[in-house]
Amino acid sequence: MCYYEFMQRWIMHIDMDAFYASIEQLDNPELKGKPVIVGGGDRGVVSAASYEARRFGVRSAVPIFQARRLCPQGVFVPVRMQRYKEVSRRIMEVLSRFSPLVEQASVDEAYLDASGLDAIFGPVRELGQSVKDAVFGECSLTCSVGLAPVKFLAKIASDMDKPDGLTVLEPQDLPALLAALPVSRIPGVGHKTLELLKNTGVHTCGDVRRYPKEFWQRRLGKAGESLYDRAGGVDPRPVVPFEPPKSESAENTFEVDTLDREVLERWLLRQSERVGASLRRQGLAGRTVTLKAKYADFTQVTRARTLDQPFNGTRLIYETAVALLRELNPKRKLRLIGVGVSHFGGGKEARQLSLFSESEQQDAARSGKDAALDKTLDELRERFGHRAVVRGKLFE
Repeated sequence: MCYYEFMQRWIMHIDMDAFYASIEQLDNPELKGKPVIVGGGDRGVVSAASYEARRFGVRSAVPIFQARRLCPQGVFVPVRMQRYKEVSRRIMEVLSRFSPLVEQASVDEAYLDASGLDAIFGPVRELGQSVKDAVFGECSLTCSVGLAPVKFLAKIASDMDKPDGLTVLEPQDLPALLAALPVSRIPGVGHKTLELLKNTGVHTCGDVRRYPKEFWQRRLGKAGESLYDRAGGVDPRPVVPFEPPKSESAENTFEVDTLDREVLERWLLRQSERVGASLRRQGLAGRTVTLKAKYADFTQVTRARTLDQPFNGTRLIYETAVALLRELNPKRKLRLIGVGVSHFGGGKEARQLSLFSESEQQDAARSGKDAALDKTLDELRERFGHRAVVRGKLFE
């Protein structure tokens, strides 16, 4: 099997340019042209950096304190995940106009199966430009698009001409490209594998293919088979339109380590609102609530509770998280706390049962009120923004 078997197949990878930072510049025109760095507090890490900030060496996952040293003139703004997800949903809707086979890989990237679309949209390059124009027309944001016969090469192509790029890797050009492609660009090749390859004198995909597949199987097992195939441009993975999430969670790192229960519970309520709203928007309901806590020395602990019925109500998520916090009863200060919901069931069976109801009748009444409140808050925030309405407990 080789790349020529995929000559009639076209996969598109769409990668939004500096997504979080670009949205911040879009929402606040005063930030355009400035080095924008998205990330909260001096103890966190950079979530995104504008291209102006990247010139100073600021990248995602760089500690905030280091980013301040690298780019003292940078404009630091907090993460607004709800806003980014909102824009992401609009982008995915745009992509679905071109093909029913769209796979969202993350909040700012997706794959689209473009095979056979030339009859509708013209050659693949024209299709790629049409997608870029449609995304910009809907969101006023640029994206970089890569087209190739296979998935991992489409992703590589989208990174070749950023920002606002369009790269098409034609099948006849693949042999030369792969021969010189660094093995570090192959998905799944981590630090340890890279060191092993370097010690073997392997630096490019062409070097990998100098050895038979059996050689790599003996060295790396199934990972060796994948390495050999990718080095030859083989990647039969299809575009999968939707894969249900396994969990939904939210967490925050504090500016100052704390053991204050009131502060911790206030953060749990914020996080429960975010998690609950996301679950309801997706029509999901879970049965397990997990509390995550990290101490000042970075030791991490979790506590979980599984309930009888699936749920997605904010109150139940919050009350369960608070109960788990009391069960944990931390004696040392925490630097991070978070809450998650997993073990999803059907949204139609979602319950909002209270942990502390006195009777089934009272519980049913409270459940109805909770559901109505959640619905109202969700609708108001969808129309007027996440900060439009705040629960009384969150006022400081």
